[in-house]
Amino acid sequence: MRSTPELQALRSTPGIGVILGSTILLETGEISRFESVGDYASYCRMVESTRLSNGKKKGSGNAKCGNRYLSWAWIEAANFAIRYSPEIRRWFDRKASKKPRPVAIKSVAHKLARAGYHLIKDGGHFDVKRAFG
Repeated sequence: MRSTPELQALRSTPGIGVILGSTILLETGEISRFESVGDYASYCRMVESTRLSNGKKKGSGNAKCGNRYLSWAWIEAANFAIRYSPEIRRWFDRKASKKPRPVAIKSVAHKLARAGYHLIKDGGHFDVKRAFG
């Protein structure tokens, strides 16, 4: 696992080491099965499952749909990223001043999962300015 280019690309993200990177890669599986980054974020349980019609809530959908281990891994990565990256911490503090702390952490995890999708699919290195700028 250590020598794969996907793992090296994920490890360029603040907060993701060998264990979290391996967990994310193994739980994700083949990245080509996701048509878009939104499909991947939904599979990682990073988006709400509410159904709206005309601005009114019509149902909550299946809240447990997706991979719980990926959700856990991205939230752990978000907690570590907040701790070790000043840019991500600044973005988190702005979000946490308006929303509750768990919602702000989930927002960071969602941004990291979206960036992780592109890193796994295309390779490269994580750019904090592009993700949180």
